[in-house]
Amino acid sequence: MIAFVNQHFVEEKNAVLQVGDLALQRGYASFDYLRSRNNILLFVDDYLKRFFNSAAMLHLQPKQTKEEIKNILYELNEKNKLAESGIRLILTGGYSFDSYEPAEPNLIILQQKIQLPPPEKFNAGVKIITHEYQRDLPEVKSINYLMGIWLQQKIKEQKAADVLYYNNDLVSEFPRANVFIVTKQGTVVTPSENILRGITRMQLLKLMKDKFPVEERTLYLDEVRCAAEVFMTSTTKRILPIGQVDDKIIGDGKAGPVATLLNKMFVDREEQIVNKAETVKII
Repeated sequence: MIAFVNQHFVEEKNAVLQVGDLALQRGYASFDYLRSRNNILLFVDDYLKRFFNSAAMLHLQPKQTKEEIKNILYELNEKNKLAESGIRLILTGGYSFDSYEPAEPNLIILQQKIQLPPPEKFNAGVKIITHEYQRDLPEVKSINYLMGIWLQQKIKEQKAADVLYYNNDLVSEFPRANVFIVTKQGTVVTPSENILRGITRMQLLKLMKDKFPVEERTLYLDEVRCAAEVFMTSTTKRILPIGQVDDKIIGDGKAGPVATLLNKMFVDREEQIVNKAETVKII
């Protein structure tokens, strides 16, 4: 596989940084993650906008412009020729003189094969657990996944798929996904504060406009446990129904009608982007 480091394309095994980088010393770096389908990059402008926003909030300035990084992504995608892939952009804190103050950042871009959840997992729904925690700088997509990784043992012990964060009974997000509920009255609700605004979340909100009553607002933990449907959204999962929250079964424990319809709408949107891009290539 080919990777990109600062100004050069290199074989991934040769993609290296010095050990003094602040990403290694203090875990200080922003990143983002997008996906390709049929060798077409999906929602690339949205991901780059968020990537640059996270970098700015961490006081990091890429050497490249947004358009230059976009062209690098296209070139990397062409070199690796992975039809279905995930692409990770990392902007590190740089080689800090005192291992604390950010310096000139290093840019790393990696591409890897990706596999979305199979239909049977979608239909069956997954179990999640809850944990009281609030991420630092929640609007920043950073490499700090300390709590999420630390909780992996507990997640496995509970035979769950993921953990949902809440703080003072206010629900925020999963370590790597946003959360939605469908109330018993049919309203789709997603938290509005103390979250990373996911690109899949954003696209779904656009698709739902004028089709469902939707609320972005404070969401309480009890509302999640009493919801008609609960599902998570992310780049690597699209939409994944949740059939159990801790010990509480949601609905009939399987994918509900709203999540099923939204998943079809989202996949259709992806296909529109791919078909349009392929048509442009042919022309």
